[in-house]
Amino acid sequence: MRILLAEDDQVLADALSRSLRGGGYAVDHVASGSEADTALSTQEYDLLILDLGLPRLPGIEVLKRLRARDSRLPVLILTAADSVEQRVRGLDLGADDFMAKPFALSELEARARALVRRSMGTGSSQLKLGALAYDQVGRTATLNGQALDLSARELGVLEILLQRVDRLVSKEQIVDHLCEWGEEVSHNAIEVYVHRLRRKLEGGDIRIVTMRGLGYCLQRPADEAQGEDAAGASPGAAE
Repeated sequence: MRILLAEDDQVLADALSRSLRGGGYAVDHVASGSEADTALSTQEYDLLILDLGLPRLPGIEVLKRLRARDSRLPVLILTAADSVEQRVRGLDLGADDFMAKPFALSELEARARALVRRSMGTGSSQLKLGALAYDQVGRTATLNGQALDLSARELGVLEILLQRVDRLVSKEQIVDHLCEWGEEVSHNAIEVYVHRLRRKLEGGDIRIVTMRGLGYCLQRPADEAQGEDAAGASPGAAE
C-alpha cells in the first residue's frame, strides 16, 4: 500500500523508506510539515508516519488539519523518547499509535501493517476468499493450497482487490495505491496486471469482474455470496 513518510531526519527517512519499500509498500517522503499537509490534501494514502518535530509546520498541526478534514487515515506518530506530553497530545488529537525514537525498524513495520489492516477492517495478516489466501506479511499467495507465482505489481493489485471485496476499484485507485511520486504507471499497464492476475486465478472459485469504464471487482465464491444474501447482506457490485 501507499505510505506518506513525514520525517526531516534524512538518514532516518532513507532507512525507513528502504525498509518499507522492501516490505512491498510505495513510500512518498516529505521533510516538512507544510509539504506533508499539501500531500495529504491532494493525494490518497493508506498510512501516515508522522514525526512531530517537523519544520515549517509542526506535526501536531499537520495531524489537527488532517482530522479537521474528517480523514480517517491511520497515523503513526514518531516522537523523541522524552516527549510524553507530545505523545499524549498526539493521541488525543486522533493519532492511532506512536513510537519513541530510537526504535527497531522491524517493530515499526509490524505496527504499520497492523494499522493498515485495522483500517481495512481486518485484524489478521491473512486475507482469504474462497480457495485464495494471501499473507500480507510474507507477501505470498496460494490458490487451492498451491503457491501462486506473482510479480510485485500483481501482488499489489491482488492485495488492493482483496481488501475491497465486493467493492468497485477504479484504475485510478489502483494507481494511487501502488505508485510513489515519480512513478509512471498507465491505465494500460493496470489492464495488463489485471489480465495476468486473472489468468493465474483460473481454476479457483473466484474471479475478477471488469466493469467497463469503471474498474474491477473481486467476486466472492457463489456459496459465500448466496449465504450472505440469505442472511440479509447487501449484494456485491459484480456483474
